[in-house]
Amino acid sequence: MRLAVASPFLDRQHGTERCIVEQVERLALKYGWEVHLYSQSIRQVDCVCYSGALQQQRDGSIYWHKISSISGPHLIKYIWWMFANHLRRWFERGLSNVKADLTYSPGINCLDADVIVVHIVFHELYSSVSSDLRLRQVPISSWHLATHRKLYYQVAMFLEKRVYRNPRIRLVAVSNRVAQHLKIHFGRTDVAVIPNAVDTSQFTPEARLERRDTIRRQFSYSDEDFVLLLIGNDWANKGLDPLLRALDLLADLPLRLLVVGEDDPRIHRQLIARLFSQTKVRFERPATEVLSFYAAADAYVGPSMEDAFGLPIIEAMSCGLPVIASSHAGASELLREGETGLILSNPRDASEIARLIREIYTDSSLRTRLGRAAAHYVQTSCSWDHNVQKTRQLLEAILQDKQSG
Repeated sequence: MRLAVASPFLDRQHGTERCIVEQVERLALKYGWEVHLYSQSIRQVDCVCYSGALQQQRDGSIYWHKISSISGPHLIKYIWWMFANHLRRWFERGLSNVKADLTYSPGINCLDADVIVVHIVFHELYSSVSSDLRLRQVPISSWHLATHRKLYYQVAMFLEKRVYRNPRIRLVAVSNRVAQHLKIHFGRTDVAVIPNAVDTSQFTPEARLERRDTIRRQFSYSDEDFVLLLIGNDWANKGLDPLLRALDLLADLPLRLLVVGEDDPRIHRQLIARLFSQTKVRFERPATEVLSFYAAADAYVGPSMEDAFGLPIIEAMSCGLPVIASSHAGASELLREGETGLILSNPRDASEIARLIREIYTDSSLRTRLGRAAAHYVQTSCSWDHNVQKTRQLLEAILQDKQSG
């Protein structure tokens, strides 16, 4: 099969993009598919050829068709990306004879996709975080950031109405939660559910423990520090504010918070300064070696307001870390409460977050039991090989329906 994949960028540092990389590599190298990546930038993807090598097209290859980019606010860059990748694919279909059997997109990256993997439903997200984006809720210096984010959400919701209601476009949800949201907001009852997965050869308890001492020294954490980890962008949605308030309720414990992502910490600095010393919170940008962040941590806390899946939750589980996951995250469907993790019922409730953190901190046997059970479950049930096998079967069935129709 010849598969076109439209994604603004691909790497292993971001959740959605890491999922696509894992899939396309296996589809090409294991199943012999010819994959064409339409992206503005690509990093850490194996066996990629530039589109200039198209005259030697062969099965089992990955080709990168580089799309131009512009500087500016995220919304402007997104609008440009939508136009530029559509134009490039249209041009190549006519002049280069690069006609894909199917066009595959993580989210809305084009209006002519055959299959879209839905990693987030903005209608649901906006209803969860809109109150946090009111200008009176953020410092004046961050009003432009909050306004831009609201505008971006409005554009995304407009596109969702147009695209997700189109029965020609097949939708794949990364969790049952997402499938339910697609049914509620757009009336789609034909959504396939294929949960995200983990590279179970990379994210292991052994690999985490091997790096632990070195990484903690790099981050200046002491043996007494109990480090909580939160990974993701859009920190308002990821529940950073209630997590910070929970830490204020736990001032008697030697807690440190490591926050990894590409959001702007200035929106939260005022809250941090008001509640406690800023030395308790460390902000880091995503890195190539994602495992290093899990190695530095003692527990993972994900109090998401709305999260289609939450890949760091199961990566942390695979590493043997005890996990607190929001019930509003799709990955919580994979947890067994009290056995493989703890589930937070109300991510806005700082007192509930504090209670679960204290429970994990004070009970070392609970931490060990949760981490061990979580690692065993993920290692045996959540590999990318399982995910890609289901994805391949679905895409082949969709192509057969397309050809017969």
